[in-house]
Amino acid sequence: MQRKKTETASQARFARWKNKERILIFSSRGINFRTRHLMQDLRMLMPHSKADTKMDRKDKLFVINEVCEMKNCNKCIYFEAKKKQDLYMWLSNSPHGPSAKFLVQNIHTLAELKMTGNCLKGSRPLLSFDPAFDELPHYALLKELLIQIFSTPRYHPRSQPFVDHVFTFTVLDNRIWFRNFQIIEEDAALVEIGPRFVLNLIKIFQGSFGGPTLYENPHYQSPNMHRRIVRSMTAAKYKEKQQVKEVQKLRKKEPKTVLPHDPTADVFMTPAEEKPVEIQWVKPEPKVDLNARKKRVYKRQRKMNQKMNSRNAK
Repeated sequence: MQRKKTETASQARFARWKNKERILIFSSRGINFRTRHLMQDLRMLMPHSKADTKMDRKDKLFVINEVCEMKNCNKCIYFEAKKKQDLYMWLSNSPHGPSAKFLVQNIHTLAELKMTGNCLKGSRPLLSFDPAFDELPHYALLKELLIQIFSTPRYHPRSQPFVDHVFTFTVLDNRIWFRNFQIIEEDAALVEIGPRFVLNLIKIFQGSFGGPTLYENPHYQSPNMHRRIVRSMTAAKYKEKQQVKEVQKLRKKEPKTVLPHDPTADVFMTPAEEKPVEIQWVKPEPKVDLNARKKRVYKRQRKMNQKMNSRNAK
């Protein structure tokens, strides 16, 4: 009877599980340790996610749609590393799209932050979005894509049936800032858990990992361009210093111009009174050194005391 009850309860639970969202989270080769830890943190926070081996750089991005189909996933988070220092994130609805490409900045993992917040593994999160997501159409599209990817489906077999943390997506400086907070039951306060990262939108495509461009961020600046600007600024500073040194050398070589004496400069200069010159015919008496005198008196007293002590001893 108990087995039948448990079987019926599990069957009813699976029957209620209608949202079959599955997220594939993996990366390309060449990622660093921080990206790997961030990927592991996202897999731990999203019980409806699946993992896969790293994809080769030579393979094209369209191959990811086939990987999602083999893994039975309809959403994908793909981390693409370039030049061993730049990290890009793809959020895609496989296989029909849309998809968005971001530049990931300011990554801080769970192990790195060591925050005081904590949540149960497998619990479902709340999603909090900035009001700016409802103002512009491309942010509205990203909001729907983020909801479908980061929200854990209700009654998922690997999820817990309660909510104890919240994912916040804030728009600031034309970037999306991700934070994860614990919800404390006593006073409904928020304590940060981690991880942290910032998404700088590059493009939104109509298809999955390609296709016509729906939106292109005009404020985006590529890392190569940023590094080029920094190098040009440092080179300009160096050139300026060298020019200043050359000007100083030329000034030192130039003959010094002697200005004529200004008679008005001595108006307030009053000569001091001249003292009469005194000639000493007698040699001055030597100064008495009091410290040396005290030492001599102390030595005499010490010798007298030693003599008295020796006589008394006899």
